[in-house]
Amino acid sequence: MTLPAQASGIRTRPIQRAAGFTLLELLVVIVIIGLLAAYVGPKYFAQLGKSEVTVAKSQIESFEKALDTMRLDVGRYPTTEEGLGSLLIKPAESTKWNGPYLKKNVPLDPWGHAYQYRAPGTKSEYDITSLGKDGQPGGVGEDADITN
Repeated sequence: MTLPAQASGIRTRPIQRAAGFTLLELLVVIVIIGLLAAYVGPKYFAQLGKSEVTVAKSQIESFEKALDTMRLDVGRYPTTEEGLGSLLIKPAESTKWNGPYLKKNVPLDPWGHAYQYRAPGTKSEYDITSLGKDGQPGGVGEDADITN
C-alpha cells in the first residue's frame, strides 16, 4: 500500500510558471513605444530648429552690446575689414581700444557658419548676419537669414 505524499512526509512543490514576459506582451509594448516616438519625434525636432534660430538671435544681440561698448571707447564701430575680430584683438589704428569686448572667441552660428559683419550696414551703422541653416543668402524657415 502506498501512502499519499503528505502522509509519507514528502512535501511536493506546486508547479511554478516561469517568470518573464510573453512574446505578445513584448510586441504590444514595442508598438506603443513606436507610436509615442512617431508622435513626439517630429514635434521635438521642430522645436530644435526654433531653438537654433533663438540662439543665433541671442548671439547677434551680444555682438551688438559688445560693438556698442567698443564704440564708446574707440569712438567708432569696426570697419568691414576689421570685422567682429576687432572685439577681441586691438585694431592697428585704434589708440583708445580697451578690450577685449567678448569673453571668448567669436562663435560660429548654430549651424557652423561664420557670422557676416558689414559696416556701414544697409539698415543701420552695421549689419551682423547669419545665413541660416543652408548657409546661402535668402531662404525661408530655418534657411532664412537672421540679421540685427
